[in-house]
Amino acid sequence: MPKNSLGELKLNDIQIIGSHNSYKVAIERPILDYLFQLDSATGKSLQYEHPPFTEQLELGLRNLELDVYHDPNGGYYSNPAGIDIVKASGKTPLPFDKEEKLKVPGLKVFHVQEIDFRSNQLLFKDALTELKEWSDKNMGHTPIIITINAKDGEIPNTRKPLAFDADALQTIDTEIRHIFSDEKLITPDLVRGNRSTLEEAVLKDGWPKLKDVNGKFLFVLDEGDVKLDLYLERFSSLKEAALFVNKAEGNPEAAFQIINDPIADFEKIQRLVALGYMVRTRADADTKEARANNYSKFERAKKSGAHVITTDYYVPSKLFESDYKVIFEDGSYERIKN
Repeated sequence: MPKNSLGELKLNDIQIIGSHNSYKVAIERPILDYLFQLDSATGKSLQYEHPPFTEQLELGLRNLELDVYHDPNGGYYSNPAGIDIVKASGKTPLPFDKEEKLKVPGLKVFHVQEIDFRSNQLLFKDALTELKEWSDKNMGHTPIIITINAKDGEIPNTRKPLAFDADALQTIDTEIRHIFSDEKLITPDLVRGNRSTLEEAVLKDGWPKLKDVNGKFLFVLDEGDVKLDLYLERFSSLKEAALFVNKAEGNPEAAFQIINDPIADFEKIQRLVALGYMVRTRADADTKEARANNYSKFERAKKSGAHVITTDYYVPSKLFESDYKVIFEDGSYERIKN
């Protein structure tokens, strides 16, 4: 986006396309075949992949999504069962975690324990480092928005993840701030300013000017109220927090909302955007739109005014036959909203 076009534009005057589960490496064929035998719908839903973060950013994406798993002692997610599934099929597993990153204490990044465990960056710290290194080489880029899921859901026949309590959620902040200084972050404190609540600030003062936050990162905790309230136990009113939270309007911490269906919630997204909230929505999910070359969600997402639109297909799939590709009409992944 040309710097001379910024003027008085604010952060919420732009619309960007980003990737969903941005770290994900394709599931190798024997595991995918195993999943298709168990449930073809599940197998199809997991049949997507992404290149390294740097490649996505170079392409022009300005939103990424990371799933993190709590692993304070390290090694809890080493030796996933999927490796044995590959061996049982008579095939040799692809190399995995040769540097033994999973043994390092700290947050891990992957999709589903045991079965969808390959990641372009297994350590959250390494993912953040890659992002910062790219940013430092591309000063003045449009702000990059990172949504984070704190994963601890149980999946049948897989190891039970370690739960995210308040202490565990705080480690997300700790690891972010270990890599990023305040100067590289768009924080709730920055947006709140002198207002008593974050919601009051975005509704009355709006978001920062784009020219003042270029080159920075904005992190959002994409979770439900149970985890968000645990996070708020550590960061009351989001003071000194690195993360925004997905709180609904009417809450003092409400500012950035995740609303995944731009068709069912089209009017809701439009209303929230008009009020001053920032919104992330999706163009596709579970590979369904890509397999059908169906752009209806993407078209509604654009028209809704949502600021962030995520997809698994900013380039067409190489895993099945489809021309589906999510990109703006001018061939870019970011634009000034009409």
